[in-house]
Amino acid sequence: MEPMLLGAIACASFIAALLFWRYWHSSRDRFFLLLGASFGIEGLNRVHMALSPATDETEPVAYLVRLLAYGLILLAIWDKNRHGG
Repeated sequence: MEPMLLGAIACASFIAALLFWRYWHSSRDRFFLLLGASFGIEGLNRVHMALSPATDETEPVAYLVRLLAYGLILLAIWDKNRHGG
């Protein structure tokens, strides 16, 4: 993938992470903390892919990082619904 596009995706991911962390700071709801962590991990993954010329998006490591990030989103949703909102 083009480095410029990866940088734009990383920037958007970091902005989303900062917004969720701001919501977490004001509400102390773990849901926002986990979503912010997920977007932060995804942003770091995109920065790593952009800066490493040998890194390909089809490598298993890229998918494992995404699996971790999406798993955090699922954990946040499950945790929020488990406590009854």
